[in-house]
Amino acid sequence: MSDPNIGRLLGNRYQLQELIGSGAMGRVYRAKDTLLGGVPVAVKFLALSVQNEKMRLQDRFEREAKTCALLGQKSIHIVRVMDYGVDEAYYVMEYLQGQSLSNIIRKQQMNLPRFLSMARQIGLGLQCAHDGIPVDGVICPIIHRDIKPSNMMVIQDPSFGELVKVLDFGIAKLIMSDSDHTKFYLGTLAYSSPEQIEGKELDSRSDIYSFGIMMFEMFTGKMPLQPPTNTFGAWYKAHTFEKPRSLTQTSPNLAVPKQLEDVIMSCLAKKASERPQSIREIVNILAALEQRQDIRNINQDTLTISNTVAYTDSEETIKTNFPVVPATEATRKPGVWTSPIPYNNTQSELRTYSVNDDVAQLVSWPHNKPIADIVFIQPIYHKKNLLPALWVMLPQEEIQKRLVCTRYNQFLFISSPHPVVLWITVIYTRQDGAKWLPYYLDLKTSFGQEITRLLQHTGQYRLLFFAKETPNPCTHILPSSIATAQRERLQEWLQSSNFSSLSTDAQISKKLLKTEYEKIKPKILAKLETIDTDSPFDLSGL
Repeated sequence: MSDPNIGRLLGNRYQLQELIGSGAMGRVYRAKDTLLGGVPVAVKFLALSVQNEKMRLQDRFEREAKTCALLGQKSIHIVRVMDYGVDEAYYVMEYLQGQSLSNIIRKQQMNLPRFLSMARQIGLGLQCAHDGIPVDGVICPIIHRDIKPSNMMVIQDPSFGELVKVLDFGIAKLIMSDSDHTKFYLGTLAYSSPEQIEGKELDSRSDIYSFGIMMFEMFTGKMPLQPPTNTFGAWYKAHTFEKPRSLTQTSPNLAVPKQLEDVIMSCLAKKASERPQSIREIVNILAALEQRQDIRNINQDTLTISNTVAYTDSEETIKTNFPVVPATEATRKPGVWTSPIPYNNTQSELRTYSVNDDVAQLVSWPHNKPIADIVFIQPIYHKKNLLPALWVMLPQEEIQKRLVCTRYNQFLFISSPHPVVLWITVIYTRQDGAKWLPYYLDLKTSFGQEITRLLQHTGQYRLLFFAKETPNPCTHILPSSIATAQRERLQEWLQSSNFSSLSTDAQISKKLLKTEYEKIKPKILAKLETIDTDSPFDLSGL
């Protein structure tokens, strides 16, 4: 029997083309956004019985839809919701071409570096939700309630490499609010926490239990609990009373770092009070393990999210100086926006970190980068938070010249034909002049969106300097802040890029930005040349 929805124009905008998934939570269709020239999207209809108390459920669905949309904007590891419909209860989401984590687990054994990368990415998505988002002026933590491999989508991103996104935030809670479902258990038995399967009130620690089961399965290909039957009663007994098997018992041939086994098994504690109390604790452990050299050497071809920025010989790899100009007021050339801030410069000292510095524990020159005069972007963990960073390799002598410098940053944006931000950083001394460190962010890629979102959210970034003669360790760190007005403008540009159609080539926009960049070169140089940067560099206290 043919599906009557195929070919239907939903909301006078989304043309449904193919049923690509169905389950207890609803049906998912591939569709095209006719308003944006046929851009592919995914439309999910929720399995809600809205005949009773229809208006109450519609109001609740609208709140849940807005919550999901906000979460997707906040984290690259949560599927992005772009639109919704209230009457028929549907979400419009980004269309992800990839495979579910459940398929990956079934097909092959996952090596340790790949496991750590995937688990950390999932953890970051959950951390974003558990930390909460502002709703009507109040920070509201979000619990997923249905963490399982089939709710994780793995895609290949051109910049990040293997990228994991969490699906279906808020949907389980919405369905449980339906009066026709309240007397039934909703969730997935094999991954439910003891408190969930007992019907108790849940908090983030319930997701942590489910995450622990999923991590166990990801790493071993097996489940930590094995009830005799796949029934509610059998799973209730297993989750409530049965002691889970250890990773080493399940897969004795696997080399499991003790710290990893400890954190996974602690997630499986029957009592919520005995589990890690926040997902952040788990993410920090996974990130630390991921950066250990012995683990990274297990398979150097497996690139983690912290070192998968693609190297390219295009304008993203800087081997020459390009000029930039500050915007002294809000300005706009045809199609090109500059961030509207008054010129502001600061004296900044390059700081040599000690071995106890939390950044020093995590950064080393990536294996997939050449030993050359280049700059690229790669996020780092700093004080337990993800922070954008520019990684710069120069000759040691060049770095030493800039132990005291003036730094300046600026952002240029072009929306058409392709949304691109030109992120410009300048370090300057009177004696040696300016060193220009520009980088283009394509706002139609996951990587460009995530870095722009991080810049806007954190209001700061780090410049990490590496000497060509001795690539490791990192020799100096230069902090840089972003003005409030620039952060606001970045947010506006990020939002506007979501609604622009995708052009075939971002290079046209990059060339236009570079032309604008060249035009305003003399102004910023004149400003920088008036600044006294001859103050001594003081190593005391470092």
